Amino acid sequence: MNLKLAAIDIGSNAARLLISEVVIKDSGVPEFNKLNIVRIPLRLGFDVFETGEISPEKTDMLIQTIKAYKHLLNAYRVDHLKACATSAMRDARNAEEILRKVLAETGIAIEVISGDLEASLIYENHIAENMDRNESYLYVDVGGGSTELTFFSDGKLVFKRSFNIGTIRLLKDMVDDKLWEGMKDFIREKTKGHRHVTAIGSGGNINKIFSMSKRKEGKPLTLQMLRDYHKELGSIGLEERMSLYKLREDRADVILPALLIYINVMRWADCEEIFVPKIGLADGLIQHLFVELTRD
Repeated sequence: MNLKLAAIDIGSNAARLLISEVVIKDSGVPEFNKLNIVRIPLRLGFDVFETGEISPEKTDMLIQTIKAYKHLLNAYRVDHLKACATSAMRDARNAEEILRKVLAETGIAIEVISGDLEASLIYENHIAENMDRNESYLYVDVGGGSTELTFFSDGKLVFKRSFNIGTIRLLKDMVDDKLWEGMKDFIREKTKGHRHVTAIGSGGNINKIFSMSKRKEGKPLTLQMLRDYHKELGSIGLEERMSLYKLREDRADVILPALLIYINVMRWADCEEIFVPKIGLADGLIQHLFVELTRD
C-alpha cells in the first residue's frame, strides 16, 4: 500500500509544506519518503509579538501561501493532509478570524495546537527509539515563538514542556530574565540525577548550523561548537553574516538567538552533545496522520 500524506506547519518564522509518500512493506513496517518540502518565510511572529495580532498584509501572504500549497497538494495527488499553526497563531488575537478566512478561500482547515502537543508531535518521529535505552535524551525544538522540550530517560517520557522563549521574541527583546530563570530552574530540577543527557535538536536554525559544520550525517555537534558559532556569527553584522555564510536574511537574523537558546538548554541539562536528525514538526504531523489513518 502506498499513501501520499502532507503536513502544513505554520510557525512564527515560516510556513512549511511537507509531502511524503508512505510505502508499507510486506513486513508491515512503513517507510516515509519525502517527496517535497517548501518553506515560505511569512514571519507572522514579527506582527504578533509586537502588536498582538496578524496584519492584513501578513494575512494576505498567508492566504496566498496556502493557495500555492493547495496547487502542490493537487499536483502530487495527496491523499490526506494535516495543517497546524503554533506559537504566533496561539498568541494572535485575530487568529480565529484569519483561520476562517483561510478556510473560506482555500478549503484548508488549520488547527492551532498547544505547546505541549507541539512537543509531542516532534518526538513522534521516534528518533529516541533507535538510541541507547540506558541514556537520557532531551529533545530541543527552537522556533520563532517558543521552545519545546521533551525529556526521555530509560526509554520513558519524563516531561514535556513549552516555553515562550523563541528566536523572534528574543530579537524583539520580549524575553525577560524571569522567563530565562524559569526555564533554567525547570531544566536543572527535572534532569537532575538522570545519567548522561544527550540533546536532539530540531528546527531550521540547528539544521543550518549542522550543514555549515560539514559534520557527517549521524554525528553530533558539541556544545563547544555551538559556542564557537555563536561567537563567530555574533562578531559580524547581518549583511556580512548573509554574504559570508550564504544565509538568507530570514535565517541570518534568527540564527544567533537560536544558538543562544540551544547553548543555554544544553548547559542547564549538562549536555555535551546534540544530534541533529533533520526532523521537525511537519515530520511529526505526517507520522501522527499515518497513525490516525491506520488505527483499527
